[in-house]
Amino acid sequence: MTASPQILRTVSQVRQWRLQRLLNRETVGFVPTMGALHAGHCSLISASLAENDHTVVSIFVNPSQFAPHEDLDAYPRTLESDLDKINTNFQATSKNVSAIFVPKVSEMYPSGINLDVSKQKGAFVSVLGVSEQLEGGARPQFFRGVATVVSKLLNVVTPETVYFGQKDAQQCVVIKNLVKDMLINTNVKVLPTLREQNGLAMSSRNAYLSTEVKDKSSMIFKGLEHGESIYNKSVSEGSKEVKSSVVLSDILSFYKSDSTSNFIVEYLNASHPETLEDLETIVPGVGAIVSTAVRVPREGGGETRLIDNIILK
Repeated sequence: MTASPQILRTVSQVRQWRLQRLLNRETVGFVPTMGALHAGHCSLISASLAENDHTVVSIFVNPSQFAPHEDLDAYPRTLESDLDKINTNFQATSKNVSAIFVPKVSEMYPSGINLDVSKQKGAFVSVLGVSEQLEGGARPQFFRGVATVVSKLLNVVTPETVYFGQKDAQQCVVIKNLVKDMLINTNVKVLPTLREQNGLAMSSRNAYLSTEVKDKSSMIFKGLEHGESIYNKSVSEGSKEVKSSVVLSDILSFYKSDSTSNFIVEYLNASHPETLEDLETIVPGVGAIVSTAVRVPREGGGETRLIDNIILK
């Protein structure tokens, strides 16, 4: 049986733990999460365990990426089951998670944090050029909050490698640029999106959905796959470039043909895989990220935004 992870609550505890790993010349992988762990998180943890001497997981619902009108209080907080999931899933493996960082808000934001950006005090990080579009258009302060908390976490844990999932494609681009421009000595590794059997991307927000809506939400990825098949067909027929509008209109037509009239497509874009600029044409070899956000009914009333993407090569 592998040892249970250490629970670290403060920055100083993490730094003390990390210092010993440095002295031992041991590598550290890091999986930052907001909790409500699912199989997608576990796949990131498994990758880190396979590639590093030690793995650290953080569980922290980051307030600075929520606007005042968003669902910070409603966001699922399942610490006990998260800890149990980590212990159970990796108990039979040769290595378990070495440490779990579970800080209080006051630990991560020593100057305090107000959800209203105009009232915030202290240091914050913005990654300009890749934060304003797509998710950033719908949630203007979201990536400022993500970049800020990831900067803090990487500064505390100083891992050799940090692991993220492809589902949050824009977030991955933001973080890669953050690490590059802030000269952070960490490798960013992006792993494929883990999906439910019906194709729905695994997400903590899926907990808000009824079984019926989860089933119907499979159309999000099926539509993206439909667009991918249109693109691949054009490339196989010798096209040197494919108009984005052709791919996107086919995906939208697929969505309209589905019996989900109460689903609302908030955006559907084809973006450059590194700069996130909107693409008029997709060039094979450069490719594109085709991403979407769809608002679906939440169990008990209201809506949940589901995001997904597919990578065209």
